[in-house]
Amino acid sequence: MPLSRSLSLTSLSGVLPVWDEDELPVEDLLLFEVAWEVTNKVGGIYTVIQSKAKITVDEWGENFYMMGPYFEHNFKTQVEGCDPPNPAIRKAMDALIHNGCQVHFGRWLIEGSPYVILFDIGSAAWNLDRWKGELWQTCNIGLPYHDREANDSLILGSLIAWFFKELTDNLGDKPNVIGHFHEWQAGPGLILSRSRKIPMATVFTTHATLLGRYLCAGNVDFYNNLDKFDIDKEAGDRQIYHRYCLERAAVHCAHVFTTVSQITAVEAKHMLHRKPDVVTPNGLNVKKFSAMHEFQNLHSTSKARIQEFVRGHFYGHLDFSLDKTLFFFIAGRYEFSNKGADIFLESLSRLNYLLRVHRNDMTVVVFLIMPAKTNNFNVESLKGQAVRKQLWDTAHTVKEKFGKKLYDALLKGQIPDMNTILDRDDFTIMKRAIYATQRHSLPPVTTHNVLDDSTDPILSNVRRIGLFNSRNDRVKIIFHPEFLSSTSPLLPMDYEDFVRGCNLGVFPSYYEPWGYTPGECSVMGIPSVTTNLSGFGCFMEEHVSDPAAYGIYIVDRRFRSPEESCNQLTQFMFTFCQQSRRQRIIQRNRTERLSDLLDWKYLGRFYIHARHLALSRAFPDKFKTDPMAPLKTEGFRYPRPYSVPPSPSASIHSTPHHSDVEEDDDEPYDEDEEAERDRLNIKAPFVLGTVPEGKKKQPGESGN
Repeated sequence: MPLSRSLSLTSLSGVLPVWDEDELPVEDLLLFEVAWEVTNKVGGIYTVIQSKAKITVDEWGENFYMMGPYFEHNFKTQVEGCDPPNPAIRKAMDALIHNGCQVHFGRWLIEGSPYVILFDIGSAAWNLDRWKGELWQTCNIGLPYHDREANDSLILGSLIAWFFKELTDNLGDKPNVIGHFHEWQAGPGLILSRSRKIPMATVFTTHATLLGRYLCAGNVDFYNNLDKFDIDKEAGDRQIYHRYCLERAAVHCAHVFTTVSQITAVEAKHMLHRKPDVVTPNGLNVKKFSAMHEFQNLHSTSKARIQEFVRGHFYGHLDFSLDKTLFFFIAGRYEFSNKGADIFLESLSRLNYLLRVHRNDMTVVVFLIMPAKTNNFNVESLKGQAVRKQLWDTAHTVKEKFGKKLYDALLKGQIPDMNTILDRDDFTIMKRAIYATQRHSLPPVTTHNVLDDSTDPILSNVRRIGLFNSRNDRVKIIFHPEFLSSTSPLLPMDYEDFVRGCNLGVFPSYYEPWGYTPGECSVMGIPSVTTNLSGFGCFMEEHVSDPAAYGIYIVDRRFRSPEESCNQLTQFMFTFCQQSRRQRIIQRNRTERLSDLLDWKYLGRFYIHARHLALSRAFPDKFKTDPMAPLKTEGFRYPRPYSVPPSPSASIHSTPHHSDVEEDDDEPYDEDEEAERDRLNIKAPFVLGTVPEGKKKQPGESGN
């Protein structure tokens, strides 16, 4: 049966391109997805497999299973135990159980409720030395006794390979089995399955190469030296050579090798010496609102809650208008250099200078949400929220009294004397409230007591650039060294609500194989800054003609020096500050429309393509591909928006102006009409996975 596929370009928003040919005969196949993060939240891969589960279950039904390690607490809280519906799977599980290895089966209680098969590593640990010997005899990879994570991955892999051997023996020739393995921890299962010649199709996905993570964490000039690294030596120096060998062996054993982004594909080609067959971008489950204005209303509601926090945090120094204040943020793991916090802080210093020199009355409040070691909330931060609440209660009390006297006077047909409607006690209460807001110190730059204050990278750089929230600064900084929670006494908001209330997310990462944070911003209609060294940034460059017009600002960190990248980021933020309120609303509408691109309903098709390819290579007699068809999956591009101005930077005046002055009210703009043009004006299909030749200029960019 031919397996060549192409994407139709008949539609876009809401109705995604369709496959031209019949789907795989899933009733004659079994799909197993293997990852250490199944029911086990460790890192970003958990988000990938958990969010992708629903669309995979919709396609495969009861022929889809996820496999991972068993942890008692996770099983009790996330899994509903049940019996396997397939007798062959039941027999394979029993074979392991009768040999003293515990295997658990159930439904994972997430969207889609996929079946999960979980292997108890502890119950099989007594086989570790024997399995280490088999791994050495098979592929000459030795694991040190002190690396527990590598040893656990070998136990899991050995159990999975054993399970697949029992399963394929029970099934015979039909149905055929596909095994999809994520990351190096799942690699031993793939290596052993292939070395034992188990009849199954295999796919291996790396979300980031092991060595890439370690090298970038050490502030190495990574991308300019990809072809110069002595890979074996670098892995040995970092004592991860055995892990690197497992990863590389899994990559070369798999029928199909995939990565999550084009930038990671370039990295994998040098680090793992195999070019990926398919790029499988990460998606999200996008929930569309029935009305376009609904997400704008959510933005206003959440922004009002952030403004309340700011009123308390900056009490006594609230000499700026919150109606002319923008909220920027960066969030993620505390990897100061990898996540781009270094270039972000330097750019904020330059942005502060520009806003002051141009006498721009716009204020920018920047939140840095990165978890660090703390011992408690900052006393000044807590006091600020208490003062704000006290002021609110005072104002409410006086308002009630004022309203009652006004109401009584109007009932009598009199216009009240404003000089007597409030008595001396009322003025005394208000004066005391005002005196309570006096502050002799600057608002704190951090909301918590950071343990390593003197050596903390963010605080050290804040001291270097001198942004201490003084009255003259147009850029204010708030470092929140904890993940957000709705139960916090300081900023009681969930991350999603917080993002919705911000104006711009800034993620100038140096090492980011994909990058969910800017994707989450786009789905919520919030513009964001990313880079061409992140998977998300590369993906948007390939899919969108003018990303900046859609609220995706892409900083060039690949073909520019750090100084040039910093200036470009500064210019992006300064340009954003010059927009009118109406321009920001138009841009948010455009940004939210990009959510279709990030929906698993579209991106799941790259996984389908990888499975097709694996079946054609594992079972060439049953599944055939068109040799003339390109291996890479085709996609489409969003055009430049039709309306004028085509991008925010093109609509900016030569000098800054107030955000509330609607000078462009006569500018024609119809959201529905523009969305319809986007559907009709999509460019011709293109092949994903090409690397741009030379330096690529960003739309709407300019230097300082």
